[in-house]
Amino acid sequence: MTIWPFKSRPGSENTIGTIYGMIVTRAREPAFYDGYGVPDTVDGRFDLVVLHLWMVLRRLGADMDSRKLAQGLFDLFCSDMDANLREMGVGDMTVPKRMQAFGQAFYGRSAAYDAALTEGREALARALDKNVFNGRNFEQAGHLADYVEASVAKLVSIDVAALADERQPFAALDAQ
Repeated sequence: MTIWPFKSRPGSENTIGTIYGMIVTRAREPAFYDGYGVPDTVDGRFDLVVLHLWMVLRRLGADMDSRKLAQGLFDLFCSDMDANLREMGVGDMTVPKRMQAFGQAFYGRSAAYDAALTEGREALARALDKNVFNGRNFEQAGHLADYVEASVAKLVSIDVAALADERQPFAALDAQ
């Protein structure tokens, strides 16, 4: 099942396409579904794209000069979600409602992850359990929280100007 393909765009938007491509590629890694227990469903894949997008936007938000890049990245995410809804056969009248739901999901998860990250690993695991595992797998959510904390730390260590050139900006995926 191919979900959320991305297209690089020419010129300055190429960096945005490259970074978004890294996010989507990482979210598709089989290890998340096999080793971390993330449901291999449209919702599970969406949650992983949102999680990785949040991590990158969080990193970009720490750099005042990166606002345009962050906005372009979020805009590409929205365009990709819109295109995928249409590709899945969602009607033109329904797409705006679904896009609004995607936006609410993104902002709600982002706020929950931001708050949880400052509270510590257990709070982050609870937020991940609620949003990614539908409250059904706290143990796996804890494993995913370890990955998220390591990825956030790795992203902080990467210079924003070199982010698009980074081969793998996220932490290594552990086998469980």
